Amino acid sequence: MVKLTSSEKADLTRKAAYVRRKVVEMICKGKGGHLGGALSCVEILITLYFKILRLDPERPYWDERDRFILSAGHKCLALYATMALRGFFDEEKLFTYGSLDSPFPGLPDRHKLSGIEANTGSLGHGLAIGGGMALAAKLDRKDWKVYVLLGDGEIAEGSIWEAAAAASHHKLDNLVAIVDKNKLQIQGPTSKVMNLDPLREKWKAFGWQVREIDGHSFDEIFTALTDIPFKRGFPAVIIANTVKGKGLSFAEDNPKFHQWQPAPGECEKALTEIKRLEETQCSQ
Repeated sequence: MVKLTSSEKADLTRKAAYVRRKVVEMICKGKGGHLGGALSCVEILITLYFKILRLDPERPYWDERDRFILSAGHKCLALYATMALRGFFDEEKLFTYGSLDSPFPGLPDRHKLSGIEANTGSLGHGLAIGGGMALAAKLDRKDWKVYVLLGDGEIAEGSIWEAAAAASHHKLDNLVAIVDKNKLQIQGPTSKVMNLDPLREKWKAFGWQVREIDGHSFDEIFTALTDIPFKRGFPAVIIANTVKGKGLSFAEDNPKFHQWQPAPGECEKALTEIKRLEETQCSQ
């Protein structure tokens, strides 16, 4: 089993702190954005883009690349910041967010930003798109993989389960779904809006191999992602338990910050806290 070294984990931690700061800065500059889910998936995105995905920022649509789809498109601020850090574009461009004709809209748009695989945000479609890509790779005898990040509120959509059934039927062991299970959605707790627990058993019933992890642990994320496929002939799903609003004490586990339009003084408070967190993590 491949493991991260202490220096690798320290580097990933610093990168995660950078991404969280950029998310807050972009929302404060653009006067609004989806904060909670962006902060809950940071460690997942950092691990994918810096340790797992086969890609080339200089050739964003290189034929042999792995594909990543952010099905829960409203978490895109974390994706934009991660892509900037990975070298897809200059980080200064991030601060056009919220302005007219910015390549960083509130939902990912592949026609505006190179490196985005699919337009998402109308929830429930990313897994079907990813399944189609994975099937194409199988038919073309290509060895690249497809990774799809889902929200746990999003998976109440019926199209997710149609795609899950199709992926199992076609034995797409080159398809990986990651559920960002932060247990909150815009209307409140997922357990009250649409309870899908026991989630592990549901995915198993649809013919998927399942792992459940701490979605903020670089070790657990990396270990799971480097063990794909979990079993030959079966698609894989990783249920990543996370905290919505992770990194901001007043936003953690608070559905008010699903979509955040900062009130007077909130940006200053958020930036002070997030910069202090970054300084602490970068000094370790």
